[in-house]
Amino acid sequence: MAATWWSPVSPCTPQECVTGEAPLVGRLSRLVRYAAALVVLLIGVVLAVPVAALCPPALRDSLVRAWMRSVAAAFGMRIRVPAPPAAREPGRGLLVVANHVSWMDILLIAAVIPGRNVAKAEIRGWPVIGPLCVLGRTIFIDRERFRTLPDTVAEVAEALRGGATVVAFPEGSTWCGREEGRFRGALFQAALNAGADVQPLRIDYRLADGTRSTAPAFVGADTLMDSVRRVVSGRGLTAEVAVLAPITAGTWHDRRALARAAHGAAHRAEVPAARQPAPVAPAQPVEVIELVEVTAPVVIPSPVVQPSEPAASLP
Repeated sequence: MAATWWSPVSPCTPQECVTGEAPLVGRLSRLVRYAAALVVLLIGVVLAVPVAALCPPALRDSLVRAWMRSVAAAFGMRIRVPAPPAAREPGRGLLVVANHVSWMDILLIAAVIPGRNVAKAEIRGWPVIGPLCVLGRTIFIDRERFRTLPDTVAEVAEALRGGATVVAFPEGSTWCGREEGRFRGALFQAALNAGADVQPLRIDYRLADGTRSTAPAFVGADTLMDSVRRVVSGRGLTAEVAVLAPITAGTWHDRRALARAAHGAAHRAEVPAARQPAPVAPAQPVEVIELVEVTAPVVIPSPVVQPSEPAASLP
């Protein structure tokens, strides 16, 4: 369901989509996590201005990655990145796009590929996160004023031309992780205008046994604190950030086709959970273990919609 094509609304709701399947930690552990997250966030806020002003870009990005990983750890969330992002030409802009499940998505992407975020204007007023977004030169979208969209696209294109990494969530709204939305084409026009590559990512949240979890989702009538409480209370939560093959500039010449290609890459990637001990039959334990070791690499795809498939991607 969508309010309009420009301001999409996910049909996901906490009542229907967010299940209570996550094992919980004790009250003391929750209090420790809250305190640790607050301390780590405040340290970052205090150091943000001098780091931005004094550190060269490479060092600044390394510090941001370390800080965001520390924030996730303080909340009790492990981060798993099956493959690191490929090195790219210095000074070349990159549009990073991903599916959108939670407020934590922003932290996770910054822990892997730091960049300027594109976010809804309401986030500017959020406690802690809002000021951090301003310091990080976030590009805000006013979804209530459609006529501002061309200006936002132009701002993103200008940042990409200047060599910036820009992070966006083209679904336009958060989804629970089991359901998903299509990628809207507007911001992909900025990549086309700037001649920038597009880097699709896939974010999944999982329990300790590898099953997908909706506990970190931030959907529907959820408040930010509702979602934060579920994250802080969860035991064994892991966030997986799959860095997929980039879509090079010039592969697609239409924003809708480019959006569909990026959507296909991000949503067809089923990143396997960390391996769990396989059930071993008493009569043949060795054969079962060897079967797991041989077949596991086969199920780690890195799918990309190739230029040879334009007919399936075009409207």
